[in-house]
Formats: sequence, structure tokens, C-alpha cells
Amino acid sequence: MEILSFTFFQNAIIAAILVSVACGIMGVLIMINRLFSMAGGITHGSFGGIGIALYFSLPLMLSVSAFTLFLAFILAFLSLRFENRSDSFIAVIWAFGMAIGILLIDLSPGYNADLMAYLFGNILAVSSADLWLMFGVDSLIILCLVCFFRQFEALSFDREFASLKGVKTTFFYYLLIAMLSFCIVICIRLVGIVLVIALLSIPSFIAENLAKKLGLVMILASFLSAIFCILGLFLSYYLNLASGASIIIIACIGFFINIIFKFFKEN
Repeated sequence: MEILSFTFFQNAIIAAILVSVACGIMGVLIMINRLFSMAGGITHGSFGGIGIALYFSLPLMLSVSAFTLFLAFILAFLSLRFENRSDSFIAVIWAFGMAIGILLIDLSPGYNADLMAYLFGNILAVSSADLWLMFGVDSLIILCLVCFFRQFEALSFDREFASLKGVKTTFFYYLLIAMLSFCIVICIRLVGIVLVIALLSIPSFIAENLAKKLGLVMILASFLSAIFCILGLFLSYYLNLASGASIIIIACIGFFINIIFKFFKEN
């Protein structure tokens, strides 16, 4: 256990816990609102932010955050305006972001060694600046949840009824999408663009089977996400495996155990 004395490993564990808080909360909210397809489109579209950062020599996390939020708001607007065609818009945003990223990376001079880390994650490379960003996003999400828990709950379960009761559903929908965007940005550092959706969906799915109250489901999802991340972190270090893939493999094992247990319980 002497590995725990190293700063980079301590940063990785702190990052796993911080990201798990955001994933636990946002994963449950997007699961209830059935926004995983939109989350997938936003996540893959964020690749364009990486290309912009490399081509124009901008701070990478700032570029990814701004571009992801920009795409998310466009997608939210189009999805509200044309609800029956939301899948088409998701596909376009997904392809647009990936295409922009690939083109700008091709046009960028040289090769950036950190690029693969943003595609598939590298939790062992988390810096102090990344930790502060994760802490800031966690604080923002928790603050919004504490202040507007009832509104998000109403929006999630019955948007039309919430609107009739005076809840500004459009405003809270955009706020939810903004929170999702920042959650995706900090998740990319851990598991990469390719695997973000798994980290958002698996803990929330398992937690939903263990609890019924919305707040308790969020707490359980955050706890499960932290367990998956830390176990995957140790697995990747000691077996010299990709950290993002290791975390998701552990999460998938938990998912299948939950499915098997649920099957035998019901039969």
C-alpha cells in the first residue's frame, strides 16, 4: 500500500471521489429524464473542443468546457423546439463535434501526447488544477440541487404538471443541461470521451434498484461510482492497464452482478 504515499496516486483517489459525486447526481437526473442519448451526443461532440484547443493553442479544459456548453445549449434548444426529431439533432451534434475535432487536430502542428488521455482517460495524470476544477463543478451541482431540488424533481417526473404549477421548466431544463455539460467535462479526465456514458449510467441504474427516494438514489449512485473508480484505479495501476477502461470494466461487473441478483430475486 506504499503507493498511497505518492502524490499522483493521492490526486487520483481524490479525483475519483469528486467525479463520483457529480456522476451520482447527474447520472440519476439524466436517467429519470431519459437524456442519455443527449448526453452521448454532447460527450462525443466535446471532442471538437480538444481540436480547437490544440489548433489555437488554448487552455484545453477551458476550450472543452466552453465548446461543450455551446453544443449542449444548441442541442437543448433544438430538442425543445422540435421534440419529435431530437434523435436527429443528437446525431448531427455528435458528428459535427467529432469532425471539427479531427480536422483541427490534423491541421495542428506536431502531435499532442495527452490526446489519448482525453479519448480514453488517464486518472493517474490528474493535476492539482484538475482537482480544483472538479471541486468547483461539484460545488456548483450540489448548490443547484440544494436550491432547486423540488423543481428538478417536478421537472423529472412530470414536466407538464410542473409547468402548470408555475415551475419555469424551460429555465431548469437549460440549467440541467449546463450541469450535465460540466459533469461531462470533468468525467473526460477520468474515463475519456468514449466511456463517459457508462460512468454516468451504470451507478445510477444499480442505485435505482436499491432505493426509491430520489435523494437516496443520488447518494447511493455517488457511493457506487466512487467504489468503481477506486477499484478500477488500483486494478489499472497494479496490472498496468488503461485506467478508464479498468474503471468501466469494474462498473460493468457490478452491473451484471446486480442484474443476476435481481433476476434470481424476482424468480
